[in-house]
Amino acid sequence: MKGLDKISSLAGKYFALIVIVCSVLAFMVPSLFSSFGAYITLLLGVVMFGMGLTLKASDFKLVFTNPIPVLIGVTAQFSIMPTIAFIIAYLLRLPAELAAGLVLLGSVPGGTSSNVMVYLAKGNVPLSITMTSASTLLAPIMTPFLLLIFAGQWLPVDPISMFMFIIQVIIIPIILGLLISKFLPVVTRKSVSVLPLISIAAITIIVSAIVANNKDNIAAAGILVFAAVLLHNGFGLLLGYYAAKALKLSPQDQRAISIEVGMQNSGLGVALASAYFTPLAALPSAFASAWQVITGTFLASYWAKHEVPKDKDIAEVQSNHNSLADVKRPSK
Repeated sequence: MKGLDKISSLAGKYFALIVIVCSVLAFMVPSLFSSFGAYITLLLGVVMFGMGLTLKASDFKLVFTNPIPVLIGVTAQFSIMPTIAFIIAYLLRLPAELAAGLVLLGSVPGGTSSNVMVYLAKGNVPLSITMTSASTLLAPIMTPFLLLIFAGQWLPVDPISMFMFIIQVIIIPIILGLLISKFLPVVTRKSVSVLPLISIAAITIIVSAIVANNKDNIAAAGILVFAAVLLHNGFGLLLGYYAAKALKLSPQDQRAISIEVGMQNSGLGVALASAYFTPLAALPSAFASAWQVITGTFLASYWAKHEVPKDKDIAEVQSNHNSLADVKRPSK
């Protein structure tokens, strides 16, 4: 078990590099990963099941004890990202499939690896966890609704079908994970340390499968997609930070909201694009899987070197989350 823990830790540390290397390999030898395209939805369900295993009632404590930062953060998540995606798609004149895919990336909830980034950035970890959990639970309603508004002009959107899809691949696996965590706590404690490894493997396979099945599209539009994802992620991090700052939240809250807003659940984006749009529409989410981990890591490292005094209330709540294991949610 200690060996698996060590491998899991290393995989988490080099997650972005692993995704990039496997993506390059998938581009060069598509046959290695192309067959995994049929299992994208199942793999995402595994990731969400792992998230459910790690959730606790305390993860939702801030919703009741200090709801304002949570409300601000989740509102920023579901307003800034789809709006920025829509603007970038128009300014770059993206093809319909890529435009819809970028808006889809902006409409999904926050990515779970953001919790670790906030921890490393010395931000408000409980706020980060609560935002991730809340936005994920809101996803069945918010994601189809935002897609209908922002992406319906490019590709047809079926919000009811998407609602049911997200319930099946996100909410049900999370609930199953919560139930197992509650009724089989010993098994959960023994397995939780290797969950990041399982999640990283699943996300890597998902992204590699998309790359393998879109080799020609990437060759034709790869730079354009990368530019769109880079701008989207950068503005998300920047505007999330300044939205929290303008509303006079604490520096720890500002860091948490910035990272939460900028890092999306790209696995859900890939799954939805594959199921309801076209393989080309999945490229923005596939590219984002690696890129947002890179930017999140750099930003967290920068903030870690510029620590600010902790707010008393945050310090009290974070005392319940003083172990990195508490924030090692499965990677997005």
